Amino acid sequence: MTDSIMSKAATMEIPINSNGDTGTLPEDDSLEQAAKLQWSLDEKDLQQVMVSGPNLNETSIVSGGYGGTAEGIIPTSSIKGSNMHHSSSSSSMTAEETTRGVAVEKLETMRKWGLNTYKCTKQMISERFGRGSRTVDLELEAQIEVLRDTKRKYENVLRLARALTNHFYNMVQTQHALGDTFADLSQKSPELRDEFGYNAETQKLLCKNGETLLGAVNFFVSSINTLVNKTMEDTLMTIKMYENARLEFDAYRSDLEELSMGPRDAVTMARIDAAQQQYQVHKEKYERLRSDVTIKLKFLEENKVKVMHKQLLLFHNAISAYFAGNQQQLEQTLKQFNIKLRPPGADKPSWLEEQ
Repeated sequence: MTDSIMSKAATMEIPINSNGDTGTLPEDDSLEQAAKLQWSLDEKDLQQVMVSGPNLNETSIVSGGYGGTAEGIIPTSSIKGSNMHHSSSSSSMTAEETTRGVAVEKLETMRKWGLNTYKCTKQMISERFGRGSRTVDLELEAQIEVLRDTKRKYENVLRLARALTNHFYNMVQTQHALGDTFADLSQKSPELRDEFGYNAETQKLLCKNGETLLGAVNFFVSSINTLVNKTMEDTLMTIKMYENARLEFDAYRSDLEELSMGPRDAVTMARIDAAQQQYQVHKEKYERLRSDVTIKLKFLEENKVKVMHKQLLLFHNAISAYFAGNQQQLEQTLKQFNIKLRPPGADKPSWLEEQ
């Protein structure tokens, strides 16, 4: 309010006579009141103004002198807002460019995958109908076929060994129940106590030897399972990768041959150069996987002989000792192959494991 009054007093007109002298000023009550208000500001209001100070967010930059128009006033809040808008626009443009780059990369990957799938499918159909040629390594193909046949036979051995384990486990459980029944009847039948007692002891001994044999057979089954479903399967996965690489190699080889038989203009020569590069890449991949398959087949054969020699010896000695009734020889067989039997109830999880 004081500012408005002072502004009014400062801009009041002063009449001037024709000879340049100032005329007599009429008494103006508003001017007198403005002077009084100017000198009557108390200290409290002055301290409040000085402490509060100007608000930087509302500070304006004034262009021009005193009494200028409002066109030269530029609020700083507008400057700050324009900077923030520019920063947000830059970040949004960067995010948009990144998204566009990822989309372009995915589209390029899909295009290459579709082209490769088309070429391989074409090559596969040509081979199936006898119109296309394929690269054949006779020695390696024979080894692969032997491995697949061996895996099928070992899977049959594994199936039969598991069936034997299940049947023998049921027999041991039956012997255990029968031994308990004989022992109970021995206590309740005084006239047949000895006979029931002999049979109870025999069944308990057979049950104990049966559990020992089960430990050996379970170890045999576990080793065969590892050999068939892990070692052989790993080699067959490498063989699968090798066969896919062979198909891709033949597909790009056929493509290069077709282009080489066509006209030799500028466009075709560029396509031939690109096909030559792809052919070389897939040729190196095919040769590398062929080498990997050869090495894995060699090590697999050595490992198979070593594992089966040990497991077949274990199976023979354990079965022979059990049916011969040689308990000492049966236990010695387990010690020879470092087989530890699980105590009764070990198959059940503890209360802590069930939590």
